[in-house]
Amino acid sequence: MTDAVVRDYPPAGAGPTPQSAAEAMAQARARAWSRQVLLALVRRTGARLGLAWIAVLVLVATFAPFIANSHPLYLVVDGVAGSPALAHLEPVDLVWLAGFALAVVLGLAPGRLWLRVAAWLGGVGLVAILAYAFVAPPVLTIYEQYRELEAEGRVERIVRAPIPYSAKDYLRDYGDTGIEAPLAAAGDGRRHWLGTEDNGADVAARMIHAARIALGIGFIATGIALVIGTLIGGLMGYFSGVVDIIGMRLVEIFEAIPTLFLLLTFVAFFGRSIYMMMIIIGITSWSGYARYVRAEFLKLREQDFVQAAVACGLPLPSILFRHMLPNGLAPLLVAASFGVASAILAEATLSFLGLGLVDDPSWGQMLNQAVQSSTFNWWLAVFPGGAIFLTVFAYNLVGEALRDAVDPHTQKAGAAR
Repeated sequence: MTDAVVRDYPPAGAGPTPQSAAEAMAQARARAWSRQVLLALVRRTGARLGLAWIAVLVLVATFAPFIANSHPLYLVVDGVAGSPALAHLEPVDLVWLAGFALAVVLGLAPGRLWLRVAAWLGGVGLVAILAYAFVAPPVLTIYEQYRELEAEGRVERIVRAPIPYSAKDYLRDYGDTGIEAPLAAAGDGRRHWLGTEDNGADVAARMIHAARIALGIGFIATGIALVIGTLIGGLMGYFSGVVDIIGMRLVEIFEAIPTLFLLLTFVAFFGRSIYMMMIIIGITSWSGYARYVRAEFLKLREQDFVQAAVACGLPLPSILFRHMLPNGLAPLLVAASFGVASAILAEATLSFLGLGLVDDPSWGQMLNQAVQSSTFNWWLAVFPGGAIFLTVFAYNLVGEALRDAVDPHTQKAGAAR
């Protein structure tokens, strides 16, 4: 008579296995930790102020075509109705609007964070490809046509944007320079709340559209640096030994490269491009992230859960990015907030030196105009300079608060403040 074979798995309907229960507990702890960090972050007044300013910038940059635009939002001419603002939307406008809508939808959707981030990147990339392939706004833009139609009395109804001027609507009818002080009413009834610059363009409109440059270069350049730094730092910390030695020498080489001088060199030889600035800032600022990831992985590689993952034969990408990286993410988040501020400051510095973008509005470029003018026009220095200061200061506030929130030793002190 043979003994019955005792199987080591539960029958159907017997409840979760120990492994699934452990995974559920780990996910619950991760959710509890992220919720705890978020609550600790929003308790701090500085973090709330910084996040509020960043949220305002994101909203302004996303809906810039509907906030500052010389094209009317709605226009009826000779009985024909239309929306010139929608007809003149550029591919970059559609990408910003789609990215904002996807962020709202995926932010409210359940699921793992990395899956939602991947879905957002994929959706934005698909929209960008379709927009640049099929959307073709009019090449020649004549902003004066709407003012001429109004002067002729052919406009039956018109709905303008809150700031009825585009960033590239140059109104050179205020003398030789086109400069007008803030709140000064022109002869035809136009009013520029923040004044105009040398070419007659509205300062408020240019500042609103320049927010896209600041946010775009900050997030994309930091994203490039994060990806490179995480990959190299993770490999250095996990393998150690020769890989760590080679990686640290590579880190030291890139830390010795002056980012600003490299930007100046590329601009001198290859021209001005916002995408080139993003790539250069990204590939020269990853070394700090690599050091953070290396330090965390050197500490985590000896932990029991990592040894268990290795013993189970999990593939290397799973060990590095599914098990180890989430546990060493806190220093990266703090460093990324400061990295975004540094990237914005680098672009503003380059534009201030006169080597930034030529026609596209930039806060640093507007500061350069304040210096180059024959007379000092205070509004060209105060408003763009204030925007740069507030943006960099906001990211620094968020970084400081996030550093305190992820550190258990400072959470009680931060809550007391």
